[in-house]
Amino acid sequence: MHLSEVVTGGFFYLVPWVVFIPVIGLLINIIFGGRLGEKAIGAIASLAAGAAFVIAVLLGISLVGHPEGQTIPLLDWITIGELNLRWAFRVDTLSVTMMLVVSGVGTLIHIYATGYMHEDVRHNGDPARYRRFFVFLNLFIAAMMVLVSADNFLMLFVGWEGVGLCSYLLIGFWYDKGKDGIGNAIAAKKAFITNRIGDFGFLIAAFLMFGAFKSFDFETVFAQAPTVAAATPGVLLAMTLFMLLGVAGKSAQLPLYVWLPDAMAGPTPVSALIHAATMVTAGVYLVARSHAIYSLVPQGQNTVALVGGLTALFAATIALGQFDIKKVLAYSTISQLGFMVAAVGMGAFTAGMFHLVTHAFFKALLFLSAGSVILGVEAGHHHAEHDEHLKKKLKQEGHHFDPQDMRNMGGLKDRMKITYIVYLIGSLALAGIIPLAGFWSKDEILAEAATLNPAVYWLLTIAAFFTAFYMGRQVIMVFFGSPRSEAAAHAEENPPVMTVPLIILAALSVVGGFMNLPVQGLHYFKEWLAHTLGEATAHGEAALETGAEAAAGALITLNWPVAIFSTFLAIGAIILAWYLYQRVYPEQQRLPAARRPDDPLRKILGPVFTGMEKKWGVDEFYKLVILDRYVDLSRFLADVVDWRFWHDWFHDTILAGGYTLLSKVLANPVDLGFIDRIANGLATVTQWIALQMRRLQSGYARNYALAVFVGMVVILGYLILR
Repeated sequence: MHLSEVVTGGFFYLVPWVVFIPVIGLLINIIFGGRLGEKAIGAIASLAAGAAFVIAVLLGISLVGHPEGQTIPLLDWITIGELNLRWAFRVDTLSVTMMLVVSGVGTLIHIYATGYMHEDVRHNGDPARYRRFFVFLNLFIAAMMVLVSADNFLMLFVGWEGVGLCSYLLIGFWYDKGKDGIGNAIAAKKAFITNRIGDFGFLIAAFLMFGAFKSFDFETVFAQAPTVAAATPGVLLAMTLFMLLGVAGKSAQLPLYVWLPDAMAGPTPVSALIHAATMVTAGVYLVARSHAIYSLVPQGQNTVALVGGLTALFAATIALGQFDIKKVLAYSTISQLGFMVAAVGMGAFTAGMFHLVTHAFFKALLFLSAGSVILGVEAGHHHAEHDEHLKKKLKQEGHHFDPQDMRNMGGLKDRMKITYIVYLIGSLALAGIIPLAGFWSKDEILAEAATLNPAVYWLLTIAAFFTAFYMGRQVIMVFFGSPRSEAAAHAEENPPVMTVPLIILAALSVVGGFMNLPVQGLHYFKEWLAHTLGEATAHGEAALETGAEAAAGALITLNWPVAIFSTFLAIGAIILAWYLYQRVYPEQQRLPAARRPDDPLRKILGPVFTGMEKKWGVDEFYKLVILDRYVDLSRFLADVVDWRFWHDWFHDTILAGGYTLLSKVLANPVDLGFIDRIANGLATVTQWIALQMRRLQSGYARNYALAVFVGMVVILGYLILR
């Protein structure tokens, strides 16, 4: 079937290019990048991502006129018996939303990375890796596009595995750096292996799906789901729970979240891409795409929602105790993903996807701004190292300098004004302060939860309070007060190639929430997704309106009690952070690390703060219960089973010993005792015969003549007698 036979209007036929153009970009850089400069390499990669965004925009425009969407077949993939899979592109409002987020935010990250990696490859002493970085970055975009454009679960899984591979390559980009020269490689391996556990769940769900539906195609599965739910509801429940395991791995939910904080080992643009636009959003998208299945399984929905709520709160508590600027944002991402997973788990698919989009804006902004801070502080430290007067002060500070430790910062609002302003906007958006994007999307989730699942509502509300507090704490520690190190005192703002994408993301973080305002007639995003999600978007609609407002037909459908309560909590948390931290850090001068005041929360919370700082010991627990036991099992298998049993006993005792015993039996009784005796006996007989025959050889001619005569007589006698 040709594309022209499928397309009835619009630009739907362009959809394969959202995958192919990033692939073309990376191929150009692979083949010709060695002869191109950094600017050309970065431009090619950025243009590839930007072209994919333009196509996504054209697809969105096409959906305005054809909201039912299109499925564009490309080629047959697998045909085995009843299984007939093709590579086809599904263009609907849900997939195009993800395409816009992936390519749009991804393009800004590409542009930012052209400036960031110029410094990073030199800081790490290997400028030749610049090209490799952008090859991997384009591959990441392509893999994510395969995932979101698939029209069946198996092709979705191809993209699912593709982004897992890309995360491994990019987290371990500086594989020879980190603790003991292998820290980053270990972080990449941790992400890869943890996600394999989640992928196991996805595969089991896929096997159950084929057993129940004999298909992986979205339309076929969703159409048959009610029939299967009525006949064998346990199959759908098992399918949704195993799928949740995959979501927990890819979207970093309990208990498989542990890989995401360590993903900070990759360059900062990688962190932004993973946390904002690509890999971690895949799990949320999977549940939203599978809405027709989850809507039929309340137990599965409740489990998903509870996992999301618990993850949101748990990760938020850890973020409170971190001092690494990127680690705070990493645990914040895990927490915010918990909000999204809880929303789609409750059936509030629009709310979950709305928060996915707005979170992509302000989390990309925060990570890229954090990268700007790190580079600025590193530049200040480099300046201090080359100044004789400042070099003495660096010696007096007397500690290993860490450009990501917020305790080494302070006062940066005066040194890095653009970064400060955009970081403040991103922080307030994440904290849920009106009218920024995070307020509208977060409060829509809280409003849905207040009606659909009160337990999850309180988990998310407490998590929202902690979110505002730790972002207030971070902004104060990084930007306010006096500089606490010579590096912070001499930090430098970064060039426009890095700051312009930050400004664009900051603008999106301000206006992004207006796409789905809780005002009658302005639910644009809800109406947009309704073409794909159908009745699922109306699930919990009552949470958006109070009974009185609904009865009166009020214009504003905001759930006022929820909105006011969450806003007061957020503002109160920021004020509390200001009260606790602003009193401490302005008084600090550039003191050695050992003489700096400790975090005020430690004095208040004591061991609780230590637990948050130590991440509640989850990594240590996993190490003790799983990793160390795995090592013990490996050693047991290697030492006892392989070496002592297989090598020493089986090989040496059974095989070698048996061979030796058999050799002895064959050598002594058989070879020496029987075969040699036969040979020796033949020799003895031969010797005896020779001895007897020897007597006939007397040496006398008369004896020989007599013998001849006798012989002749005998012969003649025989002849005569015959």
